[in-house]
Amino acid sequence: MTPETDQSPTATPAAEGKYIYCIIESKEPRSFGPMGIGGRGDEVSTVHHEGLAAVVSNTPLVVYDPTRENVLAHEQVNETVMREFTVLPMAFGALFRTEEDIIELMRGTHDALHDVLAKMEGKVEFGLKVNWDRDRVIAEIEQENEEIRHLKEQITSRTTGSTYFARMQLGRLVETALTE
Repeated sequence: MTPETDQSPTATPAAEGKYIYCIIESKEPRSFGPMGIGGRGDEVSTVHHEGLAAVVSNTPLVVYDPTRENVLAHEQVNETVMREFTVLPMAFGALFRTEEDIIELMRGTHDALHDVLAKMEGKVEFGLKVNWDRDRVIAEIEQENEEIRHLKEQITSRTTGSTYFARMQLGRLVETALTE
């Protein structure tokens, strides 16, 4: 091999695309500062179509792992925009090749996006995590509900025959009690 053919190929930079954080209603171009995903500090700005705007930043066309840093960057942009606008958040990792692709998305879903934004006006989304001791809650329901208590006693005292249908009924009763 000659030295010319023995060289490693040079790394080519990844193609640039647009990362979308959310959709807002806005006719005016906006800039939200250098806080884009990927740790490069890309400027977050808007791409517009008929009163809608996608909040975007430039980014290499790569699949972003949902690391703590990446997810926090995504959320930080949405929280910043939310201070002034009702936002329709996009799923983490939403990438498009060009602004034209983003405009096409907004064109094709324009009415639906406007409807959802109108319904979201003045609302905030919260996550809720509930931890509970299943056995303790079921015991409490059994204590409070005579029908459940009676059916459970029948199932446990039955020595012959199938308890399948009785157990199904018990499950439905417990589910109804939990829902209440």
